[in-house]
Amino acid sequence: MVNPVHLRTLLEVLRHGSFSGAATSLGYTASAVSQQMSALERDTGATLFLRSARSALPTDAALAMARHAAKVLTDIDALLASTVRAGSGPAHELRLGIFPSLATFALPRLLRMPEWQRLGVSLRLFVGEPSHAIQGLRTGGDLDLALVYQVGQAGLAWPSTLSRQWIGDDDFRVILPASWGIRSGSRVTADQLADMPWIMHHPGTADATVIERLFASCNLHPRIAAYCDDFNASLELTAAGLGAALVPELAMVNRPDGVVALDVPEIRLARSIFALRTGDADDARVRLFMDQLADILRSQSIGPKHTAPGYAPSDR
Repeated sequence: MVNPVHLRTLLEVLRHGSFSGAATSLGYTASAVSQQMSALERDTGATLFLRSARSALPTDAALAMARHAAKVLTDIDALLASTVRAGSGPAHELRLGIFPSLATFALPRLLRMPEWQRLGVSLRLFVGEPSHAIQGLRTGGDLDLALVYQVGQAGLAWPSTLSRQWIGDDDFRVILPASWGIRSGSRVTADQLADMPWIMHHPGTADATVIERLFASCNLHPRIAAYCDDFNASLELTAAGLGAALVPELAMVNRPDGVVALDVPEIRLARSIFALRTGDADDARVRLFMDQLADILRSQSIGPKHTAPGYAPSDR
């Protein structure tokens, strides 16, 4: 019988492109990930990776299995949640910390879905920045689960006792006022944006540091028109013609008229969205809630990027 844990690990290996990347995400060692994939191969009788000294190339069988694994895992969680709910009586309360743009543009969609009504979870929400949510997860805190984001590799730290699940990547987009006359979707270079006024994060924040380094790497030293950490305000100010801005796709779901989004090859940045939870929140209904939220994020084009056939993940 196939172990569902091994299927989850397979999805992480293909998403990260390496055993070591999957290990970091899941909290395993690379050796443990390799052993899980070997066990999955034995259980299915399929060769999933062509291993060499430096890499492991996913086979067509691995890619085919991954296409079905997500649905299988969701069905398993749904079955477990249904079983738990049938015997538990009152709705399960989930104390959830969530950052503002996710609470504004993604969570309400889930709450209006029939699947949510059948889940049997009663939410108690705490909307705030990731650092506050992580504090609420510490021993004796107010939260069971926190949905947080991280830009780059810096800026957040959490206790090792928490489990982490990747939910999706929220890509940033360069936006300009439509009044500047550049068409939406136009492909421009960073050099062409150098002399334009920009709306930037306040200096000293973790996000600002990552963005400043990215801009410096492509020799873009923006002329600052405003400092703003609120993406809704940045969108409105851009629409009014104040300046260009870098805004994540999630915040652009209900963007105002007068804003155009550009493709700038040198400016590639995303914030990774994670679910952090305590051991007490390791419940089938909680896992299904996270899977449903991840589905909504994928429908808004900020979910997992599919591994292309023939891509060889490194084991290093």
